[in-house]
Amino acid sequence: MEKIRVAVVGFGHVSQEAVQAVQASPDMELAGVVLRNPEKARLLKSERPELEVVTEIERLGTVQVAILGIASRAVPEVAPGYLAKGINTVDSFDIHGKPVMELRASLDAAARAGNAVAVISAGWDPGTDSVVRAIMETIAPRGITYTNFGPGMSMGHTVAIKALEGVEDALSVTIPVGTGLHRRLIYVKTRPGYDFDSVTARIKADPYFSHDECVFYPAEDISALQDMGHGVHMERKGVSGTSHNQRMEFIMSVMNPAATAQVMVSAARASTRQKPGCYTLLEIPPIDCLCGERDALLSRLV
Repeated sequence: MEKIRVAVVGFGHVSQEAVQAVQASPDMELAGVVLRNPEKARLLKSERPELEVVTEIERLGTVQVAILGIASRAVPEVAPGYLAKGINTVDSFDIHGKPVMELRASLDAAARAGNAVAVISAGWDPGTDSVVRAIMETIAPRGITYTNFGPGMSMGHTVAIKALEGVEDALSVTIPVGTGLHRRLIYVKTRPGYDFDSVTARIKADPYFSHDECVFYPAEDISALQDMGHGVHMERKGVSGTSHNQRMEFIMSVMNPAATAQVMVSAARASTRQKPGCYTLLEIPPIDCLCGERDALLSRLV
């Protein structure tokens, strides 16, 4: 079996888990890690000499898929460059208020031009939770689905806060209020010379947070608060045909970066089985994400 050669771009929490997930996949080979910052690349090489670390993906030889373990806001800028080289990309893009369909349209054009595949928003929400919501709606086409997140650390929101001026460190925790409503508890360590109230006002005005109830707390040691566990509880009450009161639930508790990374690695596998273009996880047959011979998978899972 010819293995899929995968590069991981970035080396934050998700990328580190993606490296391990690729190495644990029998049908994949880790080509290496791409860090655009030369100083960070040099440092990682010294800390992890067993990894091939480069600043340009071309130095890794043949690469079929690049897993973009980078901030969501960087995806629209970074992904087209890899697609133009004919390298598939997988990201976990998730920005509230910025439609996934907008990114899908732009990367679809880039992917087709590069004869490559982009899989976007391939985390657990959006991502696998999107698939579960679709399954629930398949069973009960009419009704309401409530998606309740947490309690747990939101990686995307935490990264977004850290990128803002005046923030030295931060943690965003999602607390489910119920019926799909949430509260964000945001712990912020400000940089010297910055006023806490001014910094939190800037966070609240950011489109990533402006639609949520946010409660801010000053903090001196974010590491003492950090727990990467997260979860989701989805509920649907609806109608099958003319039969009412159809109720279903899906509950998951996960280590956030590991779950996100594994979905991205599974999506990387699926990307090699699609025609050129851009896809969300909802558009990809679930069997394409799985490692194994197709008939054996069908025999075991159907």
